[in-house]
Amino acid sequence: MSEPSGTGPAPVVLRLPAEGPVVRDAGAGTDLLGEAFGHGAEWLVVPAARLGEEFFTLRTRVAGEIAQKFVQYRVGLAVVGDISRYTGASGALRDFVRESNRGRHLWFLADEAAFDARLAASAEARNGAL
Repeated sequence: MSEPSGTGPAPVVLRLPAEGPVVRDAGAGTDLLGEAFGHGAEWLVVPAARLGEEFFTLRTRVAGEIAQKFVQYRVGLAVVGDISRYTGASGALRDFVRESNRGRHLWFLADEAAFDARLAASAEARNGAL
């Protein structure tokens, strides 16, 4: 598929399968970052099922530590899937998700189609700003 003139190449996105090790601590998050680097990815899409309850329990600081690493190394992290059981139980997590989704580095989205649409809109906004 050809790209519209004036736009750069699409970012490299690594999409993890739903099956695989569950991320339960910041070290496992660093492993994900390493995997993204190994593929030259600018974005890592992780199914919510791959993230343990520890990630969604903010007092553990797992989500914050992982998010900080991804921001530091300029790799976007998209969590896709239904996390309503976690956000329904935690106002703080709802706020964290809302604030993250306002940014450019950590997104919580319903599915990969929503990620693709958001990424395309983000690229269009950047290209329009040039």
